[in-house]
Amino acid sequence: MASSPSPSAAASTNIMLAIFEKKTNSVDLYRPLRNYVAFHYSEREAQNVEDDLQTLKQLRTDVERNSDPSLPARRDLFQTYFKALCQVETRFPISPDPDHVNTLTFVWFDAFKPKQKASQQNIHLEKASVLFNLGAVYSQIGLSYDRNTVDGRRQASHAFIAAAGSFAFLRDNASMKASIGNSTTLDLSVECAGMLEKLMLAQAQECVFENTIAKGSTPGVCAKISRQVGVYYEEALAALNVSPLSQHFDKSWIVHVQLKAALFYAEACYRYGLELHEKEEIAEEIARLRSAVSVLTEAKKNSKGAAAQILDAISKLEANINRNLERAVKENDRVYLMRVPSPSSLPPLPTFSMVKPMAMCEVLDASKEKMFASLVPDSSAKALSRYTEMVDDIIRTQAEKLQQASELTRVRLKEMELPDSILALEGNFTLPTNLKEDVEAVQISGGPAGLEGELQQLRDLRRVNQELLVQTEELLKKEAREDAQFRSQFGTRWTRPQSSTLTKNLQDRLNRFAGNLKQAAESDARIERSVREHSALMSILDAHPIESALPSLARPIMSFDQNEDAVVGSLKQSLRQLETLGAQRAGLEDMLKEMKRKDDILPKLMTSTGSYEDLFKKEVAKYNHICEEIAQNIEAQEQLLLQIQAQNDEFSAIFNLEDYKASREKSYKQIEAAIAKFREIKDNINEGLKFYVTLQDAINNVKQQSNDFVMTRNIQCREMIEDVQRQVAGLSFQDKNTGSFNSNNYPSVGNQNQRSNTQTDPPRPQAHYYQPEQPPISGYAHHPPPYGPPHHQPPPPYQIPPTSAAPYPPPQVHQQPPTNHEYGQPAYPGWRGPYYNAHAQQPASVPRPPYTIPSQYPPPHQGGYYKQQ
Repeated sequence: MASSPSPSAAASTNIMLAIFEKKTNSVDLYRPLRNYVAFHYSEREAQNVEDDLQTLKQLRTDVERNSDPSLPARRDLFQTYFKALCQVETRFPISPDPDHVNTLTFVWFDAFKPKQKASQQNIHLEKASVLFNLGAVYSQIGLSYDRNTVDGRRQASHAFIAAAGSFAFLRDNASMKASIGNSTTLDLSVECAGMLEKLMLAQAQECVFENTIAKGSTPGVCAKISRQVGVYYEEALAALNVSPLSQHFDKSWIVHVQLKAALFYAEACYRYGLELHEKEEIAEEIARLRSAVSVLTEAKKNSKGAAAQILDAISKLEANINRNLERAVKENDRVYLMRVPSPSSLPPLPTFSMVKPMAMCEVLDASKEKMFASLVPDSSAKALSRYTEMVDDIIRTQAEKLQQASELTRVRLKEMELPDSILALEGNFTLPTNLKEDVEAVQISGGPAGLEGELQQLRDLRRVNQELLVQTEELLKKEAREDAQFRSQFGTRWTRPQSSTLTKNLQDRLNRFAGNLKQAAESDARIERSVREHSALMSILDAHPIESALPSLARPIMSFDQNEDAVVGSLKQSLRQLETLGAQRAGLEDMLKEMKRKDDILPKLMTSTGSYEDLFKKEVAKYNHICEEIAQNIEAQEQLLLQIQAQNDEFSAIFNLEDYKASREKSYKQIEAAIAKFREIKDNINEGLKFYVTLQDAINNVKQQSNDFVMTRNIQCREMIEDVQRQVAGLSFQDKNTGSFNSNNYPSVGNQNQRSNTQTDPPRPQAHYYQPEQPPISGYAHHPPPYGPPHHQPPPPYQIPPTSAAPYPPPQVHQQPPTNHEYGQPAYPGWRGPYYNAHAQQPASVPRPPYTIPSQYPPPHQGGYYKQQ
């Protein structure tokens, strides 16, 4: 027992008790534990836990030698060593059993009877002794503070509370296990641990009482706190006076606790008497003071060996009580004349506890320790698997309930068409998602209002193609007129072939192009007529926003009770409550998942020394509150849905919802029909634009070859004029190697070599000449154009498949052109519109468009619904 005097502001008791540590013998933990790991696991595992074994060995050595005299350091040492022992307990069975760690023996001496010792081959004695020493160190820390100051008394109170918590933890978790067997000490018994807990609480409450007096609290408050101090001391005294502790502690312990109990009972009576005097309850005051004097008188009879400070405090308190008692008796005799009750008839003094044992479960929790983490016994692994299955079943069941509740809400609201009806009433109604996306795509592509611009593009491209066609035809006609003029002038001397013979293929193509353009114009007209006829239908697509074109849900024109606003308000309020419940369900599901993610009980399984089933029940119970909240949420939703159903029925009746639904569906169908018609017209226009662009390339190609043909004929014309003039002059041409100018000397269009347009004096032609008696062979059908390398031509910009329903059928040719035919373009080969009634033709008569010259009219911008063919 240790003591430390300090003046008290009230009773000047000044003396408190602290507990000395238990002593122990040295023991080597390292070698037996390492041998166990190497034998039951592997040598590699033994090497892996080498650091942990060394740490454990050092902790035990520090406990034995008290190398650091600092009390906080000793406290931390015992806490750390106890957690390490918890890890050892679950991984290393220590007992005399041959398969266990059987070479370890722990020896500890009694703290109050140092000659008595306990020796056990199990870890329970070691853990209990460490817990006892932890409580002892806390008591020493409390006694070390300066209790002459308010802060010192507060810190001392906290230390005594921690000491009480340590002894309570020892009593509840280790005392019984350490007391099993013949070799044990009384200081670790349940009775001794309970007595020490009450003693530490009494001293903690005493510190609080001293601070209460220092703060000048009312006599009533001081009396309650003082009485609780006495109650704690009385409980400790009761344990000391009975077996097995009555013969184990020194007499001075019992005297100290007995005097303290009497002192604080008398102090409570004295303080309570002051409050009674203020209330003029003189009779009870006299009785309380007489009771206090009686208790102090009885306590002083057994005060031998007590500290002088306590006896001095008792004398001062007794003098104060006698003075107040004398005053009260005189006032009662002279003034109040009340009958004084007997002390035995008085009710117990009120108490107020300001302290309780510190919860040491968290302080000593070893579940987060990493020591020996790699060693997982098979029993713990199986237990973890079973617990995980239990938790997964809870999570799965609750998640299914939440999902079913959310799905039920969605279905019920959809059946009632909520909240769409409320939104429609407020003008915030929106189209169904798919229909709205289609409308947005139409509007992005320009909408019906943009069709006129695309029709104008058709007109412009048709005009350009017509002009190119006229220019090409005029070019060939001019050359034919000049040829006829010279033939008329020179007669039989003009022996070259007629232009009409050489340009037949070009003329045929130009005629086909002209026919295509004519039918394309008719197709364009049908498209324009379709746009005009359906402009009213498609005009709804130009509405911005599209919802402005929809019918609105209007309030009734006449109302008898004017309760529309109340009906709408209550329905909206219920929908908000339903939304809140949905958000709560989402939060509850997230809470379940997060709790499952953080739920790691393996450390607790490793440190558990009791039944796994008890631990499972405790751990699974933490999910109960979430499960209860989920059940309450679902029940509240069911009631709310019934309420919403009734409110919606009333709402539908007042606002004539059925008529609104019918008109809305009609608008939906109108919008769908407008979108379908717009897409049809848009596709037709795109086909037309692609047709004109491709045809323009073809006409440009024919025009280029016509230019080349005319240039070649002009050169031949000049040469023939020179020859004719020389014949007229009588000159001899026998030595000429140019050959006679007959029908065999002129090349067919499409087979001559390309001549440079920059030559001013070209040589006479050396090519093969046209043979009129042979069948005409199209140079544009079997050979690439002579105006560019065929192998470097880019691919055709449009690959339009042939169709038997093309609005512009290609010209009827006499023979099937090969696949690389240069000219002749089918009009709108992809056209499928109902406004075209073109003549059917065989797909084999449609040539593949190999046009490669880029056009100045690119295809128009195409929206998301109009894909490039």
